[in-house]
Amino acid sequence: MKNQPFYRRFGFALHGIASAWRNEASFRTQCCAALGVIAVLAWRRPPLLWWALLLVLCGMVLAAELFNSALEAALDHLHPERHDAIRIAKDCAAGAVLVLSLASAAVFAAFLAESFAL
Repeated sequence: MKNQPFYRRFGFALHGIASAWRNEASFRTQCCAALGVIAVLAWRRPPLLWWALLLVLCGMVLAAELFNSALEAALDHLHPERHDAIRIAKDCAAGAVLVLSLASAAVFAAFLAESFAL
């Protein structure tokens, strides 16, 4: 599968995103949250720096969800039985998404505080 043309690699990536959308409620929830952030940005029309910061954070949260989904799918396929090491790996990946989501929510709260203080 190495050295595929760009359009094929792009297709693989889109397939991964579509699979996460179909199979992962958390990914759909995070996508809806990102759309909410974009709607608030469009409504409040902040400086471009806020747009950049919040869009990068939304992208990072969605990417973390995709990494988490990929790890879970691989581990479940390779070792379908329960195992403490696999549980820890999956819990850590979910924890990483949570930490990034909380940090993103804090930045969004700072944006809202500044936006409504003006």
